[in-house]
Amino acid sequence: MPGPLRVRPLPGEATASYLTRLAATYRLSPAQLLDGLATTVTGTEHAPPAAEIHLSTEAARRLSGFTRIPLTHLTRALPHLRPPAPSLANTGAHGTATAHWHVVEPALQPLPACTACTIRRSPHTATSAWIHPSPGLPRIMICTRHQQASSDPRHPAPLDIRAVPELTQAHLHARRPATPVSLSWASTITTRWYDHRQHLHQRWRMRLHQLIAANPHIYPSPASPALTCRELITYPETLTLAAPLDRLPTHPLTRTQQTAFLHDLADRLHLPRLAPADHDLLWQRLATR
Repeated sequence: MPGPLRVRPLPGEATASYLTRLAATYRLSPAQLLDGLATTVTGTEHAPPAAEIHLSTEAARRLSGFTRIPLTHLTRALPHLRPPAPSLANTGAHGTATAHWHVVEPALQPLPACTACTIRRSPHTATSAWIHPSPGLPRIMICTRHQQASSDPRHPAPLDIRAVPELTQAHLHARRPATPVSLSWASTITTRWYDHRQHLHQRWRMRLHQLIAANPHIYPSPASPALTCRELITYPETLTLAAPLDRLPTHPLTRTQQTAFLHDLADRLHLPRLAPADHDLLWQRLATR
């Protein structure tokens, strides 16, 4: 097999995505590429994002040698390169080069990567790339440099977000995000608000219309944009809510403190007032310790 053309992985890229792009450079399938690296493949090959592939230590070493990318750099860029469980790490025992395909459930599938970033890292092919979202943040991909974003693997390409600059601004301000617990609560709360058209419905509906207008390719998706874009649409407010949730004391708030908290949160969300109903999840969070 000839020496490699320059195909670099994106940070957080799915291994299946990188192998597909690398193979496409030589007009091969991932199976043919791995066969050329004398790697035994098991499982059924599927195109990303529906499937991921794990490589044994020896298979990863051979891929590193072929791409001329140090194994440490390759492992850092491809978080799913190696099996996650120690029991699976022995698949390539005694220096055997093996690779195993497995299906990825929709909730854990990678997201479409920025097309401009992908072209820079694989200039010889138009193959798209898929990346796993960064841990500790909502499941979205935002490229602040090229103004592209994605939040649902059912979209085959990222969305142009230049019409909604608040998404980029929120992402830039999230360099030190809240704790995973607070982010999880905030995401759950804003999702409920979104689904029940509460508090921020007018703002979010306008944001949805802006995304649809800027992205004509959004409609071939099998699901409604109102659903597939939900994480992106609520993203700024999710981060805004997570910050004060992160600073809640360990003891229950008094009625006066609850009123002050809601007043402060309304200011942060640019709302004239915030009066959640008794069944609102925000009240449940304020009562949880």
